[in-house]
Amino acid sequence: MSEQTTSRIMLPKGEELVLSPSPHIHDNETIQSIMLKVVLAMLPAIAAAIWFFGTNALLVIVWCVTFCLLLEVFWCQMAGKPVSVIKDGSALVTGLLLALNLPPVTPWWICLLGAMLGIWLGKQVFGGLGQNPFNPVAVARVGLMIALPRQLTYWTPSNNMTPDLSGYSNTFFTVPDFAKLSQTGEIFDGLTCATPLSIMQTTPKILDSSAEAANNFAAIANPEAYWQYFTGNMGGCLGETSALAIILGGIILLMFKLIRWQVPVFYLGTVAVFTGLVHMTWPGVTPAPLFHLLTGGLMLAAFFMATDMVTSPITPRGAAIFAIGLGIMTCVIRIWGGFPEGVSFSILMMNALVPLIDRMAKLKPFGFKKTPVAKGV
Repeated sequence: MSEQTTSRIMLPKGEELVLSPSPHIHDNETIQSIMLKVVLAMLPAIAAAIWFFGTNALLVIVWCVTFCLLLEVFWCQMAGKPVSVIKDGSALVTGLLLALNLPPVTPWWICLLGAMLGIWLGKQVFGGLGQNPFNPVAVARVGLMIALPRQLTYWTPSNNMTPDLSGYSNTFFTVPDFAKLSQTGEIFDGLTCATPLSIMQTTPKILDSSAEAANNFAAIANPEAYWQYFTGNMGGCLGETSALAIILGGIILLMFKLIRWQVPVFYLGTVAVFTGLVHMTWPGVTPAPLFHLLTGGLMLAAFFMATDMVTSPITPRGAAIFAIGLGIMTCVIRIWGGFPEGVSFSILMMNALVPLIDRMAKLKPFGFKKTPVAKGV
């Protein structure tokens, strides 16, 4: 007979067990610390906006931040919530992002309307921070664009645009010289300029592969123009100009691990692939992918708006699906839609699909095995 050895399993004593409700993994991060890091990441874009548009940009930023803070305090007082919630910094971030989505000469009353749409309609009406299904800034941007399209598309040239004696040049980054124009006796109240996306939108499309089609967007899609887009020397919203500044801010967010890399990578990648295929097939319909990546609010949305923790999917696979959907909708609106910019519209539409995406892309429990279903006889 072989000897059998027995072993005893020693369970921990009752006083050694710690019973607590979930979550069982805690982080030292607070809402306030997260928002402060987001503000830090936005500083390069804010500095670039003030550099290119001067005191006008600073004034828009001050108006938006002030109105967002005051309207949040007012709502909390009316709803019986503690006013101390304003210390979490979310209203500050909303105000800064709202300013980056507005033209540099936006009047104060439009900043007030945008703050009301973002803070009240986009955030507080759903219960406050963490319960809003839609990005508050995207709600404000789309609402203002639909209600006040003229004011939201009033673009002014940056301080570094080159004066041109010949007057209104057909290149977007050349503006007339005020001093020389005044000598001609012309009377003007201000100076506006077209954005690259608005020029693309108004350029007649050529549905063939001729040489004329290949050069259809040569004035706005060339190496010199791409450099202007990258540095930010063009007209547009405060946060839509310098791609370099926004990328620097995105790197800061990634370093702090505040955003999922899947969103900006798949979003920008989808736009590049989609526009590249259309450009290869019909070069007279839309410019090359680099034009779309460097213009409009794509960069700002990819790093600062589509990555919102509350309104984006919670799993990596869900974030990738979400970003691909954003890219497709943005391209469709930009190329064939009635608006030159489709970023904010695509964010709202995909925000509505986030619960469905989370359900589709949910993770399986650890050790989960699918039980085979017995077939009937």
